[in-house]
Amino acid sequence: MKLIIILAAALGLVPAPVKHTPEKDGTSFKEAVAQLEPWQQEEAYRITFYEKRIKVEALTPQGRFRAQKTLEQLELLGERPEGTIFDYPRLRHRGLMLDESRSFHGIEFLKKQIDAMALLKLNVLHLHLDDSAGWRLESESYPDLTALTAWRMGYTYHEWEAGRYQFAKADTPGASGGYYTKAQMKELVAYAAGRYITIIPEIEMPGHSMEVGYAYPQVLCELPDGRLHTGAWDLCPGNEATYRLLEAVLKEVMEVFPSPLIHIGGDEATMKTWSQCVNCARRMQEEGYTEVKQLQGYLVRRIERFVAANGRRIIGWDEILETGVPQNAVVQSWRGSSGGVRASAQGHDVIMSPNTHCYFNYYQDLIRKEPKAVGELVSLRFAYGYEPLAPGMDANHLLGVQANLWTELIPTSEHAEYMLYPRLLALAETAWTPASAKEYKGFRKRARALVDVLRARGYNTFDMDTESDLARSGLQRFPPEGVPIPLDD
Repeated sequence: MKLIIILAAALGLVPAPVKHTPEKDGTSFKEAVAQLEPWQQEEAYRITFYEKRIKVEALTPQGRFRAQKTLEQLELLGERPEGTIFDYPRLRHRGLMLDESRSFHGIEFLKKQIDAMALLKLNVLHLHLDDSAGWRLESESYPDLTALTAWRMGYTYHEWEAGRYQFAKADTPGASGGYYTKAQMKELVAYAAGRYITIIPEIEMPGHSMEVGYAYPQVLCELPDGRLHTGAWDLCPGNEATYRLLEAVLKEVMEVFPSPLIHIGGDEATMKTWSQCVNCARRMQEEGYTEVKQLQGYLVRRIERFVAANGRRIIGWDEILETGVPQNAVVQSWRGSSGGVRASAQGHDVIMSPNTHCYFNYYQDLIRKEPKAVGELVSLRFAYGYEPLAPGMDANHLLGVQANLWTELIPTSEHAEYMLYPRLLALAETAWTPASAKEYKGFRKRARALVDVLRARGYNTFDMDTESDLARSGLQRFPPEGVPIPLDD
């Protein structure tokens, strides 16, 4: 019998520990995990509670660490079960993405979230390190990326937007922002690794790249009269200067981050300037392309070859499927689940993070009572109800699930934590627990207890006690006038 311990075995709201001991069973731990996938074996553990001692079994230090986190949860909540807990994860990739470009939060904030992730048995932190609103990682080969775009006029993203996208230097009066040095990031990588969390860096391309063109105009599209298309959202895929910059930066990134996966974005390119660009026209002619959008596929495939030559794999948002993607690329499905289904059918490994359930910058309760957010209602119950193995998906290609926190409307660390917790607990249970073992009423009680623990540790969480009936119902939209809100918890 497998007991699910994502929040805490001893919260008493998961199946009770097995009332026997391994010695009486005669089943060794090695035998117990023999049928698991190798990556599951690495994280699996067994805890046996005796009257006066506790026995922890694991094949690896990582498995022992997961067991220690369960014991930490039990101690925090004053629980001590009887019998045996045998536990292992459902999914390999159990992640959280933090957008540090739109709102810069700093190293201590990241460390604090890594600590919470470790408690929840999450194992991937995806850092969105650049976007049009600012470049956040030191580059020695292209230093103006931070010197000219890590600071801006306007504390919030929308203040910057309303001010017509003005960048600034660090010493400009009223400027806000910042960036991470390589030394800081190497230290953070080590900090996360000590908690068995991998940090995946994202360097966005070819869209969401206005700041790159601001710092280095040579990557912009060139008009027939020789002028550069300043202020463009996209990099120029026809220009060799673009690839020199991207490859140099990625080389530096791979020196800092040992992650086997490197995220290259690939979403929401407007492609507006490409049809006017002499370099793009030349590239299309050379490659025999008939549509401008094919240039995105060219860029993705070329960058993938570079990343692969350095022993890594790329991840791209699901738009990369539209213009031809290398077989080895991992696809991250964000526009609902259809991209993940399609990618798995084509033989691509998939990470599921659909905006329908996994975007935690969306409202989590009634608009009138919550800080300004975007999108539909993604309440705790609605987030918990997500099943990453979508109908029609090849389960063999489902790497995992990930929550995303985009920060256009989330300028402070306190606000970020408010949006994350307790919804991240729901994501964590989905990532670790078989769908057949999930049950919302029990989860909600466990989550409520753990929220108190997080608050005691200084996290700013959503108040579950004042959650509205609409949010508690799990509906994503307001029901029609006169239709009652269903509640069963």
